[in-house]
Amino acid sequence: MKNEKIKISFGVIVLNGEPFIEYCLRSLYKFAHEIIVVEGATELAKNISTHDGHSLDNTLQILEKFKKEEDLENKVKIITRDGFWIEKDEQSQAYAKRATGNYLWQVDMDEFYKEEDMASIIKMLKNDPGITAVSFEQITFWGDLIYKVDSLYLQAGAKIYHRLFKWDKDYKYVTHRPPTVVNEKGKDLRKIKWVMAKKLAKENIFLYHYSLLFPKQVEEKVKYYAVGPWRKYANGIIKWSEDNFLKIIHKPFQLHNVHTHASWIERYNGEHPGEVNKMMEAIKTRKIKIKLRDNGDVETLESQIAYQAVRAVLKFLCLFVKCKFFPKQKISKLFFKINFRA
Repeated sequence: MKNEKIKISFGVIVLNGEPFIEYCLRSLYKFAHEIIVVEGATELAKNISTHDGHSLDNTLQILEKFKKEEDLENKVKIITRDGFWIEKDEQSQAYAKRATGNYLWQVDMDEFYKEEDMASIIKMLKNDPGITAVSFEQITFWGDLIYKVDSLYLQAGAKIYHRLFKWDKDYKYVTHRPPTVVNEKGKDLRKIKWVMAKKLAKENIFLYHYSLLFPKQVEEKVKYYAVGPWRKYANGIIKWSEDNFLKIIHKPFQLHNVHTHASWIERYNGEHPGEVNKMMEAIKTRKIKIKLRDNGDVETLESQIAYQAVRAVLKFLCLFVKCKFFPKQKISKLFFKINFRA
């Protein structure tokens, strides 16, 4: 029904979520029916968690402080337990089964949306109650708010994030990779009435993903993926971080953490969600203490005409990346051999 109130249950899983936590929650709060946060580590994340499966940083304390001081409408629910979750499926199912809204919106702590875009999405849902799923195109930021990273991997489809689903007590959250929700008949909601990311991108609505912003994030991310069942990706992820993020850039076309595919960096001149700007201001004024990356190498790289030219070739090749026989791996290996003094 068009007049039905939109009640969004935001579902968040988090481990070592500093410095994003309070800023992410504030960005969601005014739009939320509830925010259900599941804190803790999976079995694969034992090397970046406490012995009993919790965050190594102050994530839990920050969540509790937010609940006590800022949750004036009692929207925030914190789910945590001692011990390790089997996988992220189980964590996402933990918030889903507690959701009481009529829409479920999955969010990671390093994912943000512009306030006006969230308002537009809610208006869209209100105007068309038949919508069952919404996906977003993400922009990945690298080392600072002024740089974004892209790649053959992302352009082939990985930049599309399935995040918003119609919800009912008889619906089920099935998998985290990829996020999949089915209705009471077991039908995938993306096979009913799915608003695709391409449509929203044309309206300049994106998911702003700050997954490669801080050295702390990258160090934790690579430790997690290094022990996972991801073969070549897992085997090379530590070396990637040392060669291309934690130290000076060595391979300028291997900058995204999915290092098996060619990638590039470029300047971002657009706006950011308001809470992200507030977070970065707090970091710059030392209200929040976190190490920032020295991006002098990026500036040097970005200024080189040769790098810009080769990057343009790689971006042109992305026009064909979804073709069945496009040789992503062979092309990536060629670009990995190209070097510039950064």
